[in-house]
Amino acid sequence: MSQLTIAVDAMGADAGPGPAVRAAAALSRSDQSPNLILVGRGEELKALLAEVEHDAAKIELHHAPDYISMQDKPAEAFEAKPETSIALAAKLLAADRADALVSAGNTGGVLLAGARHVGRLEGVKRAALAAVYPTERPHGDKRDPFALMLDVGATVDAGAEELVTFAIMGSAYASLISENPSPKVALLSNGAEPYKGSAAIIEAHRVLRESGVVNFIGNLEGVDIPKGTADVIVTGGFVGNVVLKMLEGVSETVRDLARYAYRRRLAWKLGLWMLASGIRRLKEFTDWQQYGGAPILGLSKVCIKAHGRSSERAIGNAIKVATKAVRSDLNGAIREGLNVVKQG
Repeated sequence: MSQLTIAVDAMGADAGPGPAVRAAAALSRSDQSPNLILVGRGEELKALLAEVEHDAAKIELHHAPDYISMQDKPAEAFEAKPETSIALAAKLLAADRADALVSAGNTGGVLLAGARHVGRLEGVKRAALAAVYPTERPHGDKRDPFALMLDVGATVDAGAEELVTFAIMGSAYASLISENPSPKVALLSNGAEPYKGSAAIIEAHRVLRESGVVNFIGNLEGVDIPKGTADVIVTGGFVGNVVLKMLEGVSETVRDLARYAYRRRLAWKLGLWMLASGIRRLKEFTDWQQYGGAPILGLSKVCIKAHGRSSERAIGNAIKVATKAVRSDLNGAIREGLNVVKQG
């Protein structure tokens, strides 16, 4: 197995470069670890790295004098600060110095860096930001309770061609990364019938049904999302982002209510004690740190966007996901799917 190199944008996350440096240091001590390039302010990264045990042979520091903060407007920041950590990390990817990129920085900045410096796969008009979200239970041959939704923010809207492409990319990711041999793919719509939804959804439904390029199960309504009915849910970026934020809000509200109830009355404490296993399970389902981050699918190289609040554990898992995506040839699987539709 050839040695891979992962570029890690170490700046711009909520907690600064510490989690990325500690994650890289911990991974470097494993025999299975890829080589890692930490991109950020060189002296700061060097000082942090000196504080933790690591394999220096596996970690390279690449100096970037600036970074895009969470408060920055990406397009303006790119013009004002051309040598940001995410821009230089993306350039390493484009120059084949790295096989994949991981960043916990500004989402818009990561998307823009990918578009400007990495480029899209042939046949992909728009890249998609995919997000892993929790469902009630695993089913079929699926090994985990998570499902994938795309797009959740890279596009405002998507036409039929883009929705079909998203379905192919999402199916390939679920198959290779979640090790689900035949992921169920659905279009998010306002009804299960094939004639429901916008013109783009209706046309995408027809193409996916007739091409057989993915395991397409039809349209899906919002109520079915948390049930695990589909492994991959396809929608435009505006709707997908709203749905994702709603799912995150519901899980946080349940946990907040549980904490409030525990403090108020003894009877409620007893009730919560009986529900403790279920609440712990909800916490496990909604723990984004265990799956690392969201893939940006459709770029010519693998790019994983980790959560802005990522801990060492979360960034370490994002690096592992990026490594797995490269080794399983995720982009090759996407190309094959696109060719099936093109030839059909």
